[in-house]
Amino acid sequence: MSDATRALVEAIAEMREPEALTLAREMLDTGCDPLELLDSCRDAMDIVGRKFEEGEYFLVELLLAGEMLQQISAMARPLIQTDEPKDEDRSTIVLGTVQGDIHDIGKDIVTFMLDINGFEVIDLGVDVPVAKFIEAIGEAHPQVVGLSGFLTLSFNSMKQTIEAIEEAGLRQGLRIMIGGGQVDESIREFTGADAFGANAVAAVAIARQWTGAEG
Repeated sequence: MSDATRALVEAIAEMREPEALTLAREMLDTGCDPLELLDSCRDAMDIVGRKFEEGEYFLVELLLAGEMLQQISAMARPLIQTDEPKDEDRSTIVLGTVQGDIHDIGKDIVTFMLDINGFEVIDLGVDVPVAKFIEAIGEAHPQVVGLSGFLTLSFNSMKQTIEAIEEAGLRQGLRIMIGGGQVDESIREFTGADAFGANAVAAVAIARQWTGAEG
């Protein structure tokens, strides 16, 4: 991790908003890869999330960190480029942050990357109840559903959402991926998802493979 990246992570994690925004702009202006910048923001949110779950931070800090990351994302997203062509027949993906979690930076990055890679993305937002996922799947008939969750508290919501999709008879032919700060293979197994995306690039690769847009 470079000194600039370390300073940015610390500024975000310690709620120093003006400093964080200035550092992010300087890094982008000097050629920092915008995806790497956003990955460092995810690292900062990991710290914020741990402090929230340990009771050191509260909802106000979580919201402030989210606002900082939205502003940084707005700087970085126009600089993200892809050489992948858009598909003529756009596969549909329903995506949302599960109930009980208001984190959206990771979800927004994945939504953006999926869109520029040729997918039709239905973004349900944050704190999405199970019933809203069920409704959207029934109406849109997507090929893929993405469940995002940053806090460890969201893992049960992911599991409950996937179980509800199965109970509603909507799982057949549907692939489900999960993602978030602390999601790994053990969480994938716990929730019953088909795969987890470690980052936005991985999520796009999984979606392309599942929908036949790759290989």
